Amino acid sequence: MNASIANSPGKRLDSLDVFRGITIAFMILVNNNGDGERAFWALKHTQWNGFTPTDLVFPTFLLLVGVSLVFSTDSRLAKGDSRLSIALHVIRRSVILFLLGLVVNGYPQFIWSSLRIYGVLQRIAICYLIGSLLYLFSKRVSIQIALLVAALVGYWILMRLVPVPGFGVPGRDIPLLDKDANLVAFIDRHLLPGRLYEGTRDPEGLLSTLPAIGTLICGMLTARWLRSALRLGQKLQGLVIAGVIGLIAGGLWNFWFPVNKKLWTSSYVLYAAGWSLLALAVCFWIVEIRQQKRGLRPWLVFGTNAITVYVFAELFQSTLNTIEVHKSLSLQRWIYLQILAIVTWPAWASLIYSICFVALCFVPVAILYRKQVFIKI
Repeated sequence: MNASIANSPGKRLDSLDVFRGITIAFMILVNNNGDGERAFWALKHTQWNGFTPTDLVFPTFLLLVGVSLVFSTDSRLAKGDSRLSIALHVIRRSVILFLLGLVVNGYPQFIWSSLRIYGVLQRIAICYLIGSLLYLFSKRVSIQIALLVAALVGYWILMRLVPVPGFGVPGRDIPLLDKDANLVAFIDRHLLPGRLYEGTRDPEGLLSTLPAIGTLICGMLTARWLRSALRLGQKLQGLVIAGVIGLIAGGLWNFWFPVNKKLWTSSYVLYAAGWSLLALAVCFWIVEIRQQKRGLRPWLVFGTNAITVYVFAELFQSTLNTIEVHKSLSLQRWIYLQILAIVTWPAWASLIYSICFVALCFVPVAILYRKQVFIKI
C-alpha cells in the first residue's frame, strides 16, 4: 500500500496487536530467565540507575494500554454505549486486573500476612482506571498534555525537593535517588511494611504510579495521532519524530533526574516512550504501509490474548519453582541445570530455557487464537 493513502480513523490496526504480542513475548522471556544472575545483560533489568532493553518492556506495554483504551472507548461510544456504562465496565475491569495481580503475587501459598499488594497488573489496573475515566471526562488533547507535564514535573519536584523524613533533602543531605532514602521507598515502607518486593522498597510503589500514568497518557496521545485522518506516511513520520524527541528529552533530563526503572523517574518515562514509539513505527511501517504480514502470526497470537498469556506465564513459572525434584532443588532449577549440562555456557543456557518457556506459553494461547477465543476482562 502506498504511504500516501489514509486509513479509516476507526480501523483496527494490526500493527498494534503485533507490537503488543512482541512486547508480551519479550516480557515473558525476560521474566523467566533460567538463571537470572548469569543471563545476558540485555535480558536483565538494570540494578538501579541506567537502562537495558529489558527495562523497556513494562513501559511499552503500559503505553499500549493507553493506545488501546482510546480505540476501545471511541469504538463503544460510536456504537451508542453511554459514558456511564463504559465507566462501570472500566471500574469492573480494573478491579479484576488488580485481583488477578494479587493472585499472581500470592500463588501458590497465598500467605496473607506477607502478600505483596503492588505488582505489574495492579499498576496497569490503576493507570487504566485513571486514564479511561480521564478520557471519558474529556477528550481534549490540551488537557492530556497538561496532565502529562504535571505528572512528570510534579514527580520530579517531589523526588528532588521534598525532604525524606529521617534522612533529609535529596541532593543535599542524602544522594539523589538513594535506594532506600527516597520518598517512594519511605512511603511504601510505612504504608505496606513486610509486603514489598525488595523488602525495603518496591518497583511498583504507590508514588511512582504518578509518572506511570504519564506513560499511559503518552499512549493515549499516540492513539489520537493514529486515529486521525492523516495519511499513513504522515502518521509514520509523526511516530518517528515523537520517538526521537522522547529519547532526546529523556536523555537530557537524565543529567538532573536519572533514568531509573524501579522509581519510574520522569526521564525514564520520556526515554522509554521514545524507544517504544520508534519500535511501534517499525511495526507500523511493516504491517500498515508495506502490508508485510508473513511470519507475524505468532505475535498476533500473543498480542490478542496478552493479559491471559501473561497470567498463565506467571502462574506456570511459580508452579515450576514450587515443585521439588530433590530437596531444595526446584523443577525450574533442575530443567535449567539439564540445559546447562549440554550447553555449558550459563548465559546461553539461560536464554535457551527462556525461549523454551515462551514456546510452552505460546501453546494455550495459540489454541485460543485458532478457536477465535479472545478472553476479555
